[in-house]
Amino acid sequence: MTNLLVVYDRSSGRMVREQEYTHRRKALEARFEAEREFRGNPSVEVVVLGAENREALRRSHGRYFLDFDELSARIA
Repeated sequence: MTNLLVVYDRSSGRMVREQEYTHRRKALEARFEAEREFRGNPSVEVVVLGAENREALRRSHGRYFLDFDELSARIA
């Protein structure tokens, strides 16, 4: 199981940070720390995503990993 901490800046459409964890508890601890770090920035989103592998995360949560053109191509 892959647990991925993602810090995403919605205003720029870019991932600020990503870190993979094998243990969900460690990923959640890192999430809480990142939430404290970015507390004053409302455009920053902090999440932990879990899936069987990284490719599954890219398929299910593409907006964090793909740029605008790639996302548009998926829809078309």
